[in-house]
Amino acid sequence: MSASPQAPAIRKILVLALGGEGGGTLTEWLVSAGLDSGWPIQATSIPGVAQRTGATSYYIECLPLVPAPGQTVPPMCLAPLPGDLDLIISSELLESARAIERGLADPRRTVMISSTARAFTVDERGGMADGRLPAQKLISALQEGSARVALFDMGQLAREQGTIVSAVMFGALAGAGVLPLTRAACEKAVAGGAADARAQASLRGFAAGFERAVALLAGAPGAPASDPIEPPRAGQRPEGLAQIRALGMARLVDYQDQAYAERYAARVDALARGEAAPHAASCEAARGLALWMSYEDIIRVADLKSRRSRFEQIRRDYKAGPGEPVIVRDFLKPGVEEIAAILPPRWASRLKDWGRRRQRVSFGEGVQLATSSVTGLLAMRLLASLRWLRPRSSRFIAEQALIERWLSALQCCQRADAGLAAAVAALPRLIKGYGSTHERGQGSFRHILEQLVEPGLASAGSPQAFVDLALRIREAQRVALAQPEGHELFRLLGMSPPAPREQTLHFTPPARRRP
Repeated sequence: MSASPQAPAIRKILVLALGGEGGGTLTEWLVSAGLDSGWPIQATSIPGVAQRTGATSYYIECLPLVPAPGQTVPPMCLAPLPGDLDLIISSELLESARAIERGLADPRRTVMISSTARAFTVDERGGMADGRLPAQKLISALQEGSARVALFDMGQLAREQGTIVSAVMFGALAGAGVLPLTRAACEKAVAGGAADARAQASLRGFAAGFERAVALLAGAPGAPASDPIEPPRAGQRPEGLAQIRALGMARLVDYQDQAYAERYAARVDALARGEAAPHAASCEAARGLALWMSYEDIIRVADLKSRRSRFEQIRRDYKAGPGEPVIVRDFLKPGVEEIAAILPPRWASRLKDWGRRRQRVSFGEGVQLATSSVTGLLAMRLLASLRWLRPRSSRFIAEQALIERWLSALQCCQRADAGLAAAVAALPRLIKGYGSTHERGQGSFRHILEQLVEPGLASAGSPQAFVDLALRIREAQRVALAQPEGHELFRLLGMSPPAPREQTLHFTPPARRRP
């Protein structure tokens, strides 16, 4: 009895793209090239609501040959199965790692082509500290979970060629050699019979992706390949107290005026006199102090939103040509606390009392302001011009008082122990953001200052006590950054958590229908 002929192998491809990146277009190109080659091929898409603008998976199965007359085509699946993929291509590094986490790749079979670009998740962007996932950790997961890996920045390559990232992805897919498609068939699908500028840009992107994939996957099987992952460039983070001081002064001149910048410089110089070179604690304190003294209020926000550089950046982001109109609308919902913050203390107190009596936290439902119009821009610039009022405002006075309190504690720490001074110098990292984010961060800062730093300085007498205090401060800061709501910090400090804030609910009856 003769053995039955072996069924031809179906090739299985998974494309991962974020919303708006043209993953559907890529799939259409691939299906068109396959059909033009006479292959049985099918594609399905699974829309997602993942981390940023929504990730979409495109799954393609094809039989890379022209079936003989009467030959039965094996059935094809509509969705990928774990460990049963020949190639995964992704436009974003974390999406690639998620495919590994879900077990979709086979470390003995699957070719992984991924962009090294990142579109950060809400959790990464919302952290009080640097919440970004380490890129090298994601890359290691790809290398361990795939048979061969090609990594390069597809987004950058697409920008260089003036096209969308899907064109580069299709070129990389074709260049990987997993599908025996001819380059000519792929380019025919990309061009679609057109010879306009958009088609030419797509062809350039295809060629760039094709050549990069061929170059990166030319090594021996099992050898991961990637473009060099560029480390943070030297000089991005200012080093040395003099450089930090100069940058801080420039920031504060832009924020307020020269006198305010000189106030910052005097504070930094006082810290430097209390510490020997290389002034590690003073450098950290100078960074935090510059950011703290330029806290965001509605005056600052209005200034930044109405600058020429902002509108120029928006035009670049949306690729607006010369003479093309771009309308910018800002959504504003001023809160009682935010308005009170820029008023003198007496007026601020009256406004807050009014808000408490009326149980109001904001003024209405907010407004839409067309800042690209003359009237909208003038309104923003009028608000930005109130910086002269800032030194007399209730928030400015409160912030300066807290800064002086922290500086006084820091100078005591400098005289006591270098490690303790470094721990206290880093505390302003907790104070950042705007509105409720700033309120939570500053609350954590106050709790650590009042419950650890000040009592510890008053009671500690031995060098070991100062070392222990520094460790407790660093741990409290770590907990506050990891859990901004503060419950874990309260537990660590031995404090009772605050009562939940009352929130008034307003129910709006449905509108009556007219007869």
